[in-house]
Parts: sequence; structure tokens; C-alpha cells
Amino acid sequence: MVDSERLRSWLKQYHNPDVAYREIMSVTNQYRGLHPEQSLYNFNDGSRMELVNLSGTIPVRYKGSVYNIPICIWLIDTHPQNAPICYVKPTSDMSIKVSMFVDQSGKIYLPYLHDWVPSESDLLGLIQVLIVTFGDQPPVFARAKDTDPYGANSFMPQPSGSFVPYPTTYPPAPPSSNFSGYPPYPPTSNNAFPGYPPYQTPYTPYPITGFGTPQPPVGTGTIKEEHIRESLLTALEEKLLRRMKEQFQQNQAELDTLKRTQDELKQGKMKLDSILSRLEKEKNDLDKNITMLQDKEQELDKAIERISNEETIDVDDAVITTAPLYKQLLNAFAEEAALEDTIYYMGEALRCGVIDLDVFLRQVRTLSRKQFMLRALMQKCRQKAGLSI
Repeated sequence: MVDSERLRSWLKQYHNPDVAYREIMSVTNQYRGLHPEQSLYNFNDGSRMELVNLSGTIPVRYKGSVYNIPICIWLIDTHPQNAPICYVKPTSDMSIKVSMFVDQSGKIYLPYLHDWVPSESDLLGLIQVLIVTFGDQPPVFARAKDTDPYGANSFMPQPSGSFVPYPTTYPPAPPSSNFSGYPPYPPTSNNAFPGYPPYQTPYTPYPITGFGTPQPPVGTGTIKEEHIRESLLTALEEKLLRRMKEQFQQNQAELDTLKRTQDELKQGKMKLDSILSRLEKEKNDLDKNITMLQDKEQELDKAIERISNEETIDVDDAVITTAPLYKQLLNAFAEEAALEDTIYYMGEALRCGVIDLDVFLRQVRTLSRKQFMLRALMQKCRQKAGLSI
């Protein structure tokens, strides 16, 4: 049972505590063998930080049986922006099986971690990838025991959670029936594999390999030379197949990386083509604008040259009206504009404290009344002249 309050207190230092809390609770609800803890994590640069981790075991199906693999998943304080750090944590009777996914220290390397996407990747998906990966290639095996008379040449997981050595040949039957080191062979050969007696035991059975294991004939308690030879060939075949599978997985991972790189390059090429086409269009528009500006510049030069050759024009003469009505309208407009400026500057004078409020109100009232009369006069003149109001 997860202590929610304690977990939330551990996640206070995280950048996205709500997201981390939801993912941890989702994992612990589905995988009861994992539980959250808080402890110090030592980084490669020597720094240390209090981080939350998920420790325990995950169920892995290997050759028809389910085994508990011990792991530890450390959540960085920036989770889920950065991928977690994962380790295999073998017990005292286990050893780490180094592969392309697990190094000697137990650190786990996966494409899912390398290509971590904050918006798509999460802890539940990570654990599911670990289960599938470890189902193909177990990360730990049991230490060889001195009591093994023949030595283990292949290793298989045991349902208790560890990995135990699985001998390719059975030891000879002991002469005394009181010897309990190994269970006796059955007296008949009526089983699923004719010629090979089943290995019966009151304990949890070993998973059956895909190649079969040569065993001595029924009723004999000795191992012949051909049995040892077949056992060695089987072990060699398993090792070669394992190496081929590892090489295939490595090449497949490299091929996937190259495909992703190719897709990224294609997308980049499409973006570059789009940018180039847009730049080409902008260049054409710019050339058109330059041509138009050059034409306008030539027109201005000609107008300046023509004006410079003409006589000087008096501004006052240029605005003389053609009729008394237009002159009255022009004078009213000019006086109204002057009153507008006067009112504005009086407001500025009041704001700066140059005049009093009483003086300001009295003068503005007088000017506004005069401005109203001028605007009424302009409206009547425009109506008389037939201009738009």
C-alpha cells in the first residue's frame, strides 16, 4: 500500500509533481511488486540529490514461465522532461548478465529511454518495454554452486525471482535409494519424449528449452560419451543462437535509428524546399516593389525639375476664394480651428497651475459658445454652397 501523503511530500521538489505522482500510482496499482522510495542518488559528476525511485520486481515471462526480475527506476527531478535512470538490482545469489541492454554495473540501456518523448513516454510504457526486452534476453543469472558436479553451461530463470543453472545432462543415479540429492528416474519411458525420461521433482520444474536435452537411457545410471557430446553440441548451438539473436537485435536497433534519421532528413528537406520557395516569392515581390519605386522616383525628379523652373507662388494668393460665400466659410473654419487650439492650451495651462480653475472655466465657456456659433455658421454656408455636410 502506497502512502500518498508521504509520496507527495517526496515529490515537492520535482518540477511536475502531479505528473510524477499520477505515473507512480498507475505503476504501483498495476505492478504490486514495485513500491516508491526516497534516497540519495550519486551522479557521475560526484553530485548527490534526494530522488524518488521505484524498487522491487517486475513479472517477466520467459519460455512459458513467469519470473520476478529485481529492478530500480530513478525519477529525475525534471520528470517527465528527462528519461528515468534504470538499474537491474541483483540479489546476493545473482550475477548480472551483460548484454547490449545491461552493462556490468546493472545500468539499463534501451531505445525507449534514448528516444524519450515527454508528451508520449511514461513509466508504465517503460516497464512494459522492460518486460518484453527481458523476456527475450534475461538480465541476471544465478551464481554457480560448488556442489554442481558438472558445472552449468546454460542458465535459466527460476519462478522465485532468481536465475539458477540448468545442466545440460543429468547426474548418474546414486547406488543407494536413501540418497536424496536427486530424484530417481521413473521405471518406464511412457512420456511425451520417447527415449528421454522426464525429470520429476516435488519442486518448481525448470522451463523446457526449445532444443531438448539429451539424457541417459531408461534404467541406466551412467552418462555415456555420446551423451556428453550431444550436451556440448546443444550448449554450443544455444550459445551461437544467442549470439546471433544479440547481433540481430543490435543491427535491427541500428537500422531503426538510420530509418528515423532518414525520416528526419526527409522532413528537413521538405521544410527547406518550402522556405526556398517562400524566399523566391518574396524576392520576386521585392523586385517588383523596387521597379515601382524607381518609376515613382523618376516622376518625382521630373516634378521637382518642372516646379523649380516655374515662378514662385504666393501662398496667400493661392488660397483666395472665388466667391464671398467660400471666403466666409474659409474664415469661419480657420477661426474655429484657432479656438480649438486655444482651448487645448488653456487646459495645459490649468494642468501646470498657470491659471486658476475659475478663470479656466469662464474662458472655456466663452470660447465654446463662440466655437458653437462658428460651427453653425460653417454648416449653413456648406448647405448654401451645396457642399456635403
